Amino acid sequence: MTLQVLSPVEGTALPLSEVGDPVFAQAMVGPGIAVDPARGAGDAVAPIDGTVVTLHPHAFVVATDSGAAVLVHLGIDTVQLKGDGFTLHVVKGETVRARQRMISWDPATIEAGGRSPVCPVIALDATAEALTGLRQPGQVAAGEPLFTWQR
Repeated sequence: MTLQVLSPVEGTALPLSEVGDPVFAQAMVGPGIAVDPARGAGDAVAPIDGTVVTLHPHAFVVATDSGAAVLVHLGIDTVQLKGDGFTLHVVKGETVRARQRMISWDPATIEAGGRSPVCPVIALDATAEALTGLRQPGQVAAGEPLFTWQR
């Protein structure tokens, strides 16, 4: 199975190694890519079609019927905000389509609070070799491809 994973936000694609958190930078939770989001209020969208299996104000996981799961983390250390500044538009267990609005947030506010707004997009339980076509560093729009996951 081949799964195309889309960018959840508009911004600048970056290698995971540039994320300021070793858990993501060293791919401890899985391989993927990061997006430094455009500043200003905006929406994070679903990176794939699937079911919302984990939902926090600052992060979510969407899984396909075949079990492929993609984690989107909105900013680094944003769990400490306890949901402040995030508006959920879906519920856990909901079926979503790629590009569907999931969470509204403002990366500039996150940054002003001293945290990085960079968004890791992780293929959970994948190997680095399973990801192909990784987006080169540079501008990316929400809903544009970040990588392909060969399962």
